[in-house]
Amino acid sequence: MSNEAYAGTIRLTVAQATIRFLSNQYSERDGREQRLIAGALGIFGHGNVAGIGQALLQNEIAPVDGEEEMPYIMPRNEQGQVHAAAAFAKVNNRLSTMMCTASIGPGSLNMVTGAALATTNRLPVLIFPSDQFASRIPDPVLQQLEDPTDLDVTVNDCFRPVSRFFDRINRPEQLIPSLLNAMRVLTDPAETGAVVIAMPQDVQAEAFDWPVEFFRKRVWHVRRPVPEPAALDRAVDIIRQAKRPMIIAGGGVIYSEASEQLRTFASATGIPVADTQAGKGAINCDHPCSIGGVGSTGGDSGNHIADEADVVIGIGTRYSDFTTASKTQFKNPHVRFVNINVTPFDAAKESAEMVVADAREALDALLQRLEGFHVDQSYSELITAEREAWLKKVDTCFHLGHGPLPAQTEVFGALNELMGPEDIVINAAGSMPGDLQALWQARTPIQYHVEYAFSCMGYEIPAAMGAKLARPDSEVVAIVGDGTYQMLPMELATVVQEGIKVIYVLLQNYGFSSIGALSESRGSQRFGTRYRQRGKGSHLDDQSTIPGVDIAANARSWGLEVFEVHSIDEFREAYAKAVDLDRASMIHIETDLYGPNPPSSSWWDVAVSGVSRLESTQKAFDQYVEDRKPQRHYL
Repeated sequence: MSNEAYAGTIRLTVAQATIRFLSNQYSERDGREQRLIAGALGIFGHGNVAGIGQALLQNEIAPVDGEEEMPYIMPRNEQGQVHAAAAFAKVNNRLSTMMCTASIGPGSLNMVTGAALATTNRLPVLIFPSDQFASRIPDPVLQQLEDPTDLDVTVNDCFRPVSRFFDRINRPEQLIPSLLNAMRVLTDPAETGAVVIAMPQDVQAEAFDWPVEFFRKRVWHVRRPVPEPAALDRAVDIIRQAKRPMIIAGGGVIYSEASEQLRTFASATGIPVADTQAGKGAINCDHPCSIGGVGSTGGDSGNHIADEADVVIGIGTRYSDFTTASKTQFKNPHVRFVNINVTPFDAAKESAEMVVADAREALDALLQRLEGFHVDQSYSELITAEREAWLKKVDTCFHLGHGPLPAQTEVFGALNELMGPEDIVINAAGSMPGDLQALWQARTPIQYHVEYAFSCMGYEIPAAMGAKLARPDSEVVAIVGDGTYQMLPMELATVVQEGIKVIYVLLQNYGFSSIGALSESRGSQRFGTRYRQRGKGSHLDDQSTIPGVDIAANARSWGLEVFEVHSIDEFREAYAKAVDLDRASMIHIETDLYGPNPPSSSWWDVAVSGVSRLESTQKAFDQYVEDRKPQRHYL
């Protein structure tokens, strides 16, 4: 298009200009273009109803030439809408996301947790919190925080430490560089996360003459940085010297869409591949080099190999404390690390040899340079033996026949067998992520969606909505504990209102199973972790469940079809019915609060009181001192 076509200006409000600009932003990688901001989620109040709210309405019913549609969904909770956007971005491998808006004060502040989740998980989300009047004439306005030392401080400054980009628009013309920088960060594979642009409510509605070319279609090309030759040389040298190398595949492998390259690399070299929560499915579970989860929530196969590994090749992982078992997992005194990551911050962890590069590009380059390299036959036989031994334990956990209430691992086993390779299982918090990482057999990169960077209770319900919007042809199944359900159930109304077909699996065990077990292991006797009617003595004496609390009935009140089942056979039958439905449903099943859970072969550092009058805590501290002895920095 000629420059003349962009000549002149157009008069719009700041909010209208924002929506028009966002509707024309695209991302591109490997020749594939997609809308960068695929839609809007928003809860309106006096801070944004006449600004961004009006702009979205105008986009819907009175669009003009040059303005694409910005589909709008009405959520129920500000935190929940950000979780939905994050899940949408995750399923789209960070190439597309959604925008979120809320009103001034508590509405906007509710989005901070969602922003932190997005940034911790390296997921792009665009957030527009409403703000106080930039003019400061009606001051203080309703829900404005007042700081007597700094009149520019608002509650939205809380977003600064949990965002990758933060700006506040106090004049209309500031919007131009702000939005351009926002798109830069959203499409940067190393720097992405929550992008927050605070919008004073008067500025949102202010009219301005905008240059027309600001609204042209823009394609943001997502880079694939190639490895530096010298860094590649150093990495190849270390790997060739290894006798027991292993790979840890993180989320970066999936976001890079490098699964095919990882499988090829593992097949050519025989190097075993363990996975993190974000990386599960990066290599298919039936690949002979796939050894499953590693670390605190890993299985025996991954952890036994990790115990003796002399070279650990981390690809797209940030090495959380669960992956490293709080720096106790890699026990070889001479272990070395080679880290492939687009982010230098992560590539440098564990004193590693750094290869700052895209996972797919680095794997292709490594494969060429390691031609002829293969692990010894004895090591390959060990890998096979560890795989087979752990798969037998997985099968046992999936088919326990536990009673009178089933174990949650049996529910997971049924789902693992019933769900297709392109279906999506979602979870985030409690004991379930640990069981899932250890046991779930992921056949594709899309199937496993567990948010375990922030592990935010309440994520699962809105995340299912976001995932289904991203992949409407997949069955999306969110596994929700009774504790998580009570944190954030409100988006059930949204999925019903919008006709979004998802399946929720509600595990009812009348308590916080994960923290209860952790409390017991640390000498605190499951204090405050069971849902029990309050008695007259200690919380430990309360035995009766709370009368009248009925999550199944509550879910029905939101508009879901609810199946209440009591056995794994009934669960399987209910799942088939839920799949056949054309609307959202829930399968409600009671499970045993006390497990049993998969066998553990690793550790996690949770500090125990160094002095106590309780014998249980004293014993736990003595054990804690012993457990910490292998802990070390990898230098």
